[in-house]
Amino acid sequence: MTIDKADGAQGFKDEYWHENYEAPEDMDGIGNVDLHVGYIKNLFGMEYIDISSVVDLGFGLGHLFEGLLKEFVPYKAYGIEPSKFAFDKVKERDISPADSTKFKLEQIDIVSWCESKRKIKSFDLGVCTSVFQYLSDEEIEKCLPILAQRCKYLYFTVPTDKELNRQIEDLEFKDEYAIRRSRTKYIKMIKKHFTFISSRVLESKVHFNEENTFFTDLLYRF
Repeated sequence: MTIDKADGAQGFKDEYWHENYEAPEDMDGIGNVDLHVGYIKNLFGMEYIDISSVVDLGFGLGHLFEGLLKEFVPYKAYGIEPSKFAFDKVKERDISPADSTKFKLEQIDIVSWCESKRKIKSFDLGVCTSVFQYLSDEEIEKCLPILAQRCKYLYFTVPTDKELNRQIEDLEFKDEYAIRRSRTKYIKMIKKHFTFISSRVLESKVHFNEENTFFTDLLYRF
């Protein structure tokens, strides 16, 4: 089957979700969502950083987004997902935990959201997990400076070429949709706009530097 990898920016059809999410309970960010939420809660809690607004930039089936909403009960939460199949499933679940949360879901891709001229106030925490491997280099370069403006912190994951190889070898799973990039290439693109402050956690260079960061372990900044 020939896959147009550019389709990732526009959202995947139903086949993608049936192929790649055949056993969602075993997948990272779904079956272990409590571990992800606990890690984020404790990491920011140790530095007394308040998370009052959350944006999920490609929430997929919505499990991690839902877990964060229940944990932080933010005053503002916004989620985007381009794929109609996933968007409709999350919409049906009504994942907002409290009437006090100003909550909105929108069916739109991350590139279009970044290109939008709407004035969008920054969020305390952005979530972008397993999205960038479906974007072209040009789309990533376009999105990163906007994400740094709109997200003070970004919980970010993307599989490198070696991790994609490991999925084939260990899990017998090949993601035909994913674009393969090295760790070096991803870091080079990301470091222009974000500081790496912990595993999976990026800090915006628009909002923070070494003098005003709330993360006190400066040794781990790069």
